[in-house]
Amino acid sequence: MPPRTAEYSRPSHVILHLSDTHLLADGQPFDRVDGEARVRRVFDDLERSGLRPDAILFTGDLAERGEPVAYGKLRSIVDPVARRLGAQPIWVMGSHDDRAAFRTTMLGLSPSTDPIDRVHYLDGLRVITIDTSVPGHRFGRLEADQLDWLADELSTDAPHGTILAMHHPPIPCIVDLAVTVELREQGALAEVLKGTDVRSIVAGHLHYSTSGTFAGIPVSVASASCYTQDLAAAAGSVRLRDGAQAYNLIHVYDHTILHTVVPIGDSTTVDFVPAERVAQALELDGVVIPAAPSEDQWAFDSGDLDLVDESVTWELTWG
Repeated sequence: MPPRTAEYSRPSHVILHLSDTHLLADGQPFDRVDGEARVRRVFDDLERSGLRPDAILFTGDLAERGEPVAYGKLRSIVDPVARRLGAQPIWVMGSHDDRAAFRTTMLGLSPSTDPIDRVHYLDGLRVITIDTSVPGHRFGRLEADQLDWLADELSTDAPHGTILAMHHPPIPCIVDLAVTVELREQGALAEVLKGTDVRSIVAGHLHYSTSGTFAGIPVSVASASCYTQDLAAAAGSVRLRDGAQAYNLIHVYDHTILHTVVPIGDSTTVDFVPAERVAQALELDGVVIPAAPSEDQWAFDSGDLDLVDESVTWELTWG
């Protein structure tokens, strides 16, 4: 059979996206949910898988009460794995987090109650984290000076484009009670993002996986690793459950970004094909998957966003 080149190369970047760990000090469970065990499970599975992400991104609500001990516990789990894998941890403030404790424990900075907005570069891919938290409240909002800062940062394109990471997602909430804690005054953010190189917006907060678009940009929300919303509950009600926890894998390609939902926990194996047999099958079929493009081959341009259909960011569930 003549060789065939796959439609897509390997991704240029891979990011592990988790949200809403809600850890408590001294390893206490959240009610009946052992959130710490769930986080440990994610990283045990990650190391066994052989995946080597470029970054490990947490989109807020790292600690239920903003306790320094809880933040320290999270770092004690994540940091050793990140070092072994060569992945950059990226932390985003959430509505349950405490800015002063977050600064000192997660970032090694002096304590302050100012918003925590930062820029990270992953081999040309820019990840901007912006703090949507409002101290003393659960709803989200961005202040005018934050929007000015964001506009200034986005005035220059990044080589591989930008992912904007935040806690409160700028999309509708299908759980009515969640509307009370949604991101407010979203129109101002939309104005800043129009015409920029932002390729994807990632968030958490909702405790269920969902996706949409905002200002023409795909939005992906990661579920929680702690407890989740039961979307099959009676209409208008809220039911939280110990189940359906998940994280996302972000795969960045030159003209699209995938957000793939990965459930946390055990399930029954139906079949298993080892990597050696997969490689043999590809060889027999004559399929060649190209390596990720090098810097001089990179084809992304912010103008391409106007040419790409909004549906190109898919959510796939494996289970």
